[in-house]
Amino acid sequence: MSLTTSPSKAQLIDEFAAIGAAYYQDFAAVAGRHGLTSVQAKALAVLVRKPLPMRAIAEQLVCDASNVTGLVDRLEGHGLVRREVSPTDRRIKIVVATEQGQAAIRAVRDDMQATHQALDLLSDDERAVLFELLTRLRPVLEQQG
Repeated sequence: MSLTTSPSKAQLIDEFAAIGAAYYQDFAAVAGRHGLTSVQAKALAVLVRKPLPMRAIAEQLVCDASNVTGLVDRLEGHGLVRREVSPTDRRIKIVVATEQGQAAIRAVRDDMQATHQALDLLSDDERAVLFELLTRLRPVLEQQG
């Protein structure tokens, strides 16, 4: 494809899908080496961004809320998250990543060699452009979920 030909949306979506799949394959493999299942690591990555109620975790993981209780129990047992009572509704538990949980996700991401090698192919300027584009797309895609 020449630089004067814009890729179609279908081509961009295909690239998104391939990169997303490769990223999560790397993420899952590294999470396993750090003693986490891929779902535990994904939940922890979500919670590092911001504390969430159990139902919102289920929405983020695209799973049934009943599965989240056991998942959070295991993460809590490892000291990676803690439950707090919601300040607005005492019936709701908010799950918060602990310092240990934040360190665990940092360690997983630091160890993702395939992803790091791919990003190393980009110059500083290209990484800046990619970051700007992704941060522009992210809010639109996240609000659709």
